Amino acid sequence: MATPAAALGRQAAALAPARVVQPRRSQQRRAAAVRVHAAAAAAAEAPSKALERFSAFDRVSVLSEALPYLQRFRGKTVVIKYGGAAMKDESLKARVVADLVLLSCVGIHPVMVHGGGPEINIWLNKLGIEAVFKNGLRVTDAATMDVVEMVLGGRVNKGLVALIQQAGGQAVGLCGKDSEIIRARQMVEKDIGFVGEVTSVDSSLLRTLVADGYIPVVASVASDGHGQGLNVNADTAAGEIAASLKAEKLILMTDVPGVMRDKDDVSTKFAALSIRDCKELVDEGVIAGGMIPKVDCCIRSLSQGVRATHIIDGRQPHSLLMELLTDEGVGTMITG
Repeated sequence: MATPAAALGRQAAALAPARVVQPRRSQQRRAAAVRVHAAAAAAAEAPSKALERFSAFDRVSVLSEALPYLQRFRGKTVVIKYGGAAMKDESLKARVVADLVLLSCVGIHPVMVHGGGPEINIWLNKLGIEAVFKNGLRVTDAATMDVVEMVLGGRVNKGLVALIQQAGGQAVGLCGKDSEIIRARQMVEKDIGFVGEVTSVDSSLLRTLVADGYIPVVASVASDGHGQGLNVNADTAAGEIAASLKAEKLILMTDVPGVMRDKDDVSTKFAALSIRDCKELVDEGVIAGGMIPKVDCCIRSLSQGVRATHIIDGRQPHSLLMELLTDEGVGTMITG
């Protein structure tokens, strides 16, 4: 039986609807991708330097050649889980927000879901509360839960809303407790306090906001149904929200380039995988450690109706646009 890597080339067209290349246009599409990648790289420079590198024709060509992708995804919902280094670096944060607003302006419906672990740790330290982890999960006692809810639902969430609005978008900040968007059960069996496992999502409020042209920004704090807030994994929350919205795409922004055969060699990154490929790679030990729950999140979303899922490097400037608007993408796309 062919290995996932060997099968990848033969299956790419079937597996990756966002990266299908028409044979007679393959050279044109590759040229378009190169220009989009180059334009995104240039955007990371000072505006004057970017203008010097590309002519007016080049810049207009980028827009023209992105048109098929913009048409394909117009009116579709894309759920983006935002976190990691891209959340800590202010310049990267500004670029992610600008990309989000651009997608909204061209008729794509972004929904942002975020965590904020590093910010939580900063405020725990300021308040003299020790951050404790057990098997990779934050032990969330009552005092810690107060900080989690205050930081995620307040400082982080409203900060992102403000940035989106400064960039010209319209955003509404929420947490999973609002209208009980995210319900969870407390994982008492793990003895880690107010940490929850998502049990259901009510996306009606999100649908209303999206239909009215707003960008929902959702903090990963859930309700237990009785008024108690629960700390839930942001990847899982994003995946369940994407499934409830029947989103076109779920995009997990991480601190790695994607799924790689060799975690230290970006040239071994898989551009596209199927669910079957992922299971084989888990069995082989290629997908391991912290990548397993991310891939599991993608697979669960796909099984509930999400069309495609993506794991991308949020540290790369404009990775969101490059993943959506080029054949090659920059991360790993997982489809059914």
